Amino acid sequence: MAARPLSPPPFAPVLGVTASLSGKAWRWRGGNMELGDDAGLEGGGIGGLDRSILDQLLLTRGVAEHDLARHAQPTMRGFLPDPSTFRDMDTAATRLAQAVMSGERVTIYGDYDVDGATSAALLVELLRQLGLDAGYYIPDRLLEGYGPSGEALVKLAESGSQLIVTVDCGAMAHEALGMARDVGVDVIVVDHHKCSPDLPPAHALVNPNRLDESDLGAAHGHLAAVGVAFLLGIALVRTLRLEGWFAQGRAEPDLMGLLDLVALGTVADVAALHGLNRAFVAQGLKVLARRERIGMAALMDASRLTRAPQCSDLGFALGPRINAGGRIGESTLGVRLLTTTDPEEARVIAAQLSQLNEERRAIEAMVQEAAEAQIAGQHNMAVQVIAGHGWHPGVIGIVAGRIKEKTGKPAVVIALDETQGKGSGRSISGVDLGAAIIAAREAGLLVAGGGHAMAAGLTIDPARLSDFAGFLDERLARDVERARSGAAMLLDLALAPGGLTCDLVDTLEAGGPYGVGWPAPRIAVGPVRIVKADIVGKDHVRLIVSGGDGKSFKAIAFRAAETEMGQTLLHRHQGRRFHLAGRAKIDDWGSRPAAELQLEDAAFAD
Repeated sequence: MAARPLSPPPFAPVLGVTASLSGKAWRWRGGNMELGDDAGLEGGGIGGLDRSILDQLLLTRGVAEHDLARHAQPTMRGFLPDPSTFRDMDTAATRLAQAVMSGERVTIYGDYDVDGATSAALLVELLRQLGLDAGYYIPDRLLEGYGPSGEALVKLAESGSQLIVTVDCGAMAHEALGMARDVGVDVIVVDHHKCSPDLPPAHALVNPNRLDESDLGAAHGHLAAVGVAFLLGIALVRTLRLEGWFAQGRAEPDLMGLLDLVALGTVADVAALHGLNRAFVAQGLKVLARRERIGMAALMDASRLTRAPQCSDLGFALGPRINAGGRIGESTLGVRLLTTTDPEEARVIAAQLSQLNEERRAIEAMVQEAAEAQIAGQHNMAVQVIAGHGWHPGVIGIVAGRIKEKTGKPAVVIALDETQGKGSGRSISGVDLGAAIIAAREAGLLVAGGGHAMAAGLTIDPARLSDFAGFLDERLARDVERARSGAAMLLDLALAPGGLTCDLVDTLEAGGPYGVGWPAPRIAVGPVRIVKADIVGKDHVRLIVSGGDGKSFKAIAFRAAETEMGQTLLHRHQGRRFHLAGRAKIDDWGSRPAAELQLEDAAFAD
């Protein structure tokens, strides 16, 4: 492979594209690499150095040169911190170890989403392996709402629970935890949502996003709650080991076998996949491939997933099914599925979750259509705040994410009833929506609210909607403008059509798993001419294109038929050549696998 210094600097437009069909400039993610399509590929890396594609991908995602080997193979040994680094971790582990050794009644109180379900299932399974049959409690989204209910905590205590562990909730539950304290039950909070300076009265609060967290602990603020729960599990086993618990012939639990739950919760909660999270998911995918957890295997079967799961499967196939139970069905279904040891029960629950997921899609489509109708009147707002009566609270988070993608702005979607509104928000990179929601609550504009940078939830008096929208607009306008002005299509590779091969896809996948904070490689391919363009499904644009090198490939742009790019590719392409940008994938539907492009953007090449 011949190397050459790169002539264009990292900030130069890729292929000269300053305004694509979606209006974006194409820029290198950092350094750049251009590949030809013949045996003598020409490539270059940052600063003109000759590097492998994998090294290039790691460097442009912020990995230091001396740390390439550790990130190329993300292992638990390479990234796992000492759990005692985190505040209250040792206190929580000691109290939980006491419960194990004395056989106390323990209840895991989880949130109703995937992160909550996997966190609860992880601790229930771990305690089972330690000989303690812990119970679990998952609140009903519609009847009880988010977070620990004081009434529920008191009832659990009255029914005999001596220790309650909240997972993926509790960091802001001051009143509820105060009620639990008053009836004498200990509560350990395991969470990752943003905290206020005054902490709730818990026996221990393990959360890397505590404002008083150590620097090393705070560096893990991107963990999902299930990742924090796993660290608590490590600390618990270590504490029991020091107490001599395993010296009596008791077997130590299989902590690594719990990583399938950690991977699913981390990806489904859209946690940033760098550092420890990337190691969690990389190793968790290996556990998933073994299909040893009965409920997870049933879920994969219900998803028609016959190959080894990939990271995207967790976010788009398995996660939504678990979520469907909490969104529009029975909130406990996810934990029941993930902890059952009965194959028939697992099959039934997985089928039920799949059916609920289909119902969720139909409900979501109706809310989406109504929400989009309101966008037209909010062009000048920095944050899209959209509310409607009769909208199902279980789908508003998904719709907020769709609105965010459509407008490029943070979005908050609120389901209203006669007395209050339940809202869910999704943000864009560089805009901390969770902090803004907490500030709005502290300003008296919300009944309740919290979250993290990219997602938040709230309860509001409908009479305060206008004031709330104005507050967000004023607080976040500058951040949104800054984030959007810097928006560009960031690319990792540019190549001729013949360079898009299955071998290239395999090479790119070696830098994964990819997700938020560790973006999947995006490539530019061209110039090409469109041989065929049509619509498949409801509104997906499918292309067959060919380059001057005689090589052709397929490309598909999802939900793009009504966009300016989609219309141009479908109807206004005659005689024009294009550069295409997107993600390289393997199309394995035919008799022979072939590389194709999941199209995200296009630009005229002439």
